[in-house]
Amino acid sequence: MDPRAASSVSATVVAAVRAGVDADTPRLTDIFTDIHAHPELGFGETRTAAIVARELVSLGFDVTTGVGGTGVVGILRNGPGPTVMYRADMDANAVEEAPGLPYRSTMRVVRADGVEVPVAHMCGHDAHVTWMLGMAKAMLGARTDWHGTLVIVAQPAEELIAGARAMVEDGLYSTYGVPVPHYLVALHTDAKPTGTISSGGGVRMAGTDQLDVTVRGRGGHGAAPHLATDPVVMAAMAVLQYQTVVSRRVDPMQTAVLTVGAFQAGTDNNVIPGQALLKVNIRWFDTGIRETLLDGIRDINAGIARAHGLPESMIPTIAMKGGASALVNDDALIDRLNVPLRTLLGSEAVVTEFPAVTGSEDCHLLKGEHSDIPLAYIFVGTADPERCAEARREGKDEPFSAHGPDYVVDPNAIPIGVMIASVAVLELLSSASQPPA
Repeated sequence: MDPRAASSVSATVVAAVRAGVDADTPRLTDIFTDIHAHPELGFGETRTAAIVARELVSLGFDVTTGVGGTGVVGILRNGPGPTVMYRADMDANAVEEAPGLPYRSTMRVVRADGVEVPVAHMCGHDAHVTWMLGMAKAMLGARTDWHGTLVIVAQPAEELIAGARAMVEDGLYSTYGVPVPHYLVALHTDAKPTGTISSGGGVRMAGTDQLDVTVRGRGGHGAAPHLATDPVVMAAMAVLQYQTVVSRRVDPMQTAVLTVGAFQAGTDNNVIPGQALLKVNIRWFDTGIRETLLDGIRDINAGIARAHGLPESMIPTIAMKGGASALVNDDALIDRLNVPLRTLLGSEAVVTEFPAVTGSEDCHLLKGEHSDIPLAYIFVGTADPERCAEARREGKDEPFSAHGPDYVVDPNAIPIGVMIASVAVLELLSSASQPPA
């Protein structure tokens, strides 16, 4: 049962906000399709960041750019009251979008490693940015109905699980003087029917680590492999043996995922290269499982190298990249927000009981050292209901999945997402609200 009998946001305020969002929808749709057609990878979101900064400046926010590389922070102060931080991530995926949409991405970029990749918003971050900008305008229009400080964060590099930490380490709260929030709120698209949300407390997403394993050998001629020590063979053995870490070291009742997302080695058919690179990703809920996975990777790396006669100095090296702990929603905050969200969407559209997922996030790392800040991370349905119904008839849970080439955000979800964001923030900043003790 919800601990609050009623929302702090009146029906009159919600109706006024809805009218404003409806009027703003053509502009927001243009922003959404523009960002979708011009995606950018993590820490390269210069164009998207410029759009965010331009829009927030036009609304009168105090705007700071370049936080953590390409991050943008906008602050709107409206008298005494709580401080709410609302975060949207900006980066896209290195995925080639399937044909179909008139605003489909055809972008390609050359990454720092020299590899050219397609780029597309196959995780809905284009919608996240649009919702945030729509909410910012709605909050300005409702300024007489709330008090406090709204902090908007356009975060880079969520896909790298690195952007939130980068913003904090760059001095989000110190150098840039961003006020420490009383609440942190974020939304994410979900391949569920438009007009529904999944909003539950407790553990919602797994912890994760991204690591690069460099397997070193001795290069040589493909015709004389006995004179070389082949890193391609060693890396291939590692890929297969890594899977035994999950199947043979981890309790079957525990959750653990170990994925090799990329295998890079060599350039020519007849040349054995000097090294190979494995891009590895692990997922976990229990930190003890995390250590088991990492220890297993290290042990396998060392064992393969020694079996091939390599000295200790040539044991494969591991570079730890982005990482985040499991994402945990604050029960009380979620219960509070679900009250006005049920009124907005209908009780049947608000799902509160659903399993945690092995996908991961880093928005909670925006807390920095302030680990007690309550978080509300809500999944918003953005899939065409007809496509969802068709998928169910085919025995599928969802019509498509994030990071796939056919992930599509229903344009009808743009104003709905803005309303969800606006009502959630208004609930925390309404005139009746006070900062938590």
